[in-house]
Amino acid sequence: MTLFNNLIILLITGFLTLVGNFVGPKINPIEALPGMFILIAIAFVGIVLAKVIPVKIPSVAYIVTIATVLTIPGGPVAEIISAYTAKVNFLALCTPILAYAGIYTGKNIDSLKKTGWKILVLGLFVILGTYLGSAIIAQIILKMLGQI
Repeated sequence: MTLFNNLIILLITGFLTLVGNFVGPKINPIEALPGMFILIAIAFVGIVLAKVIPVKIPSVAYIVTIATVLTIPGGPVAEIISAYTAKVNFLALCTPILAYAGIYTGKNIDSLKKTGWKILVLGLFVILGTYLGSAIIAQIILKMLGQI
């Protein structure tokens, strides 16, 4: 996939996110637009780095690293980025991404059928493990903070 196609997909996802941001939490798209452009820029730079750097590291690793470095508390742009991106609702951002995942899964349903019932059992264990792990970590941290 070309960089141009990646950018188009990011822009479409950004537009759908802004629509979901307006429909759900009722955040004005004009207010959320700078935050959406920041998120798109970070994602695009991560994709470019994944294609340019010869080491095979997934673009999501670059994206997370860039976003983390830019938003380190006390950093020169951390407060600005956090203020703008806070206007982009997380659930509105997830909606188009999950829709794409559903379309991709539906497109490859034959491959999914070939994996059989074992993938269902594996999926249940992954979900259960993630939930229990998160609950245990939350319990420990809330106890340490004296919240419970």
